[in-house]
Amino acid sequence: MRKRPNSKFILLTTFVIAVGIVIFVFPLTLFSPSQQAKNIVNAFYTYEQEAAFTESWELLHPLMQERWSKTAYITDRAHVFMGHFGVETFEFAVEDVGMVDSWKMTEDSPVLKDVYIFNVVQTYEGKYGKFHFSQAVYVVETEDSWRILWDYSGG
Repeated sequence: MRKRPNSKFILLTTFVIAVGIVIFVFPLTLFSPSQQAKNIVNAFYTYEQEAAFTESWELLHPLMQERWSKTAYITDRAHVFMGHFGVETFEFAVEDVGMVDSWKMTEDSPVLKDVYIFNVVQTYEGKYGKFHFSQAVYVVETEDSWRILWDYSGG
C-alpha cells in the first residue's frame, strides 16, 4: 500500500523553494549590472531634479568631468535650466535601451567596454510652456563605481 504525500510536507517544500527563489534569484536581478547602471542614472537625474548639481557632477565619468570643472558644471546647469527655461524642477523617465560591447564618447576618447545605454526623457514646465528633452545616457563601470557619459562623437 502506497502512502500519500503529507500536505504539510508539500507546503513546507513549496515554501522553502519560494524562499530560495527570493533569496537567490531576486538579488541577481536587483543587483545585476544593468540594474546598477540604471540606479546610477536614476540617482543622477534625481540630484539634477533637486538642483544638487555637486552630487550629480560626482556621478559623471572622469572623461565627462574633464569637460568642465565642478564649479563650471554647477553654474552652467543652474543657469540654463533655472535661469533660461524658468523652471525649478522637472520630471524624468528612464528607458532601457540595451548594452554595447564597446563605445567611445568622442572620436578621440578611449574605447569603453560593456556600456549600458538608457534614454532619459526630461519633462519641464517653464515660462515657455511644457517641453521634453530626450537624451541617450551611457553608463560604464569604472574601478570604483558606475559613471554617466553623454555622446559627443558627432555621428
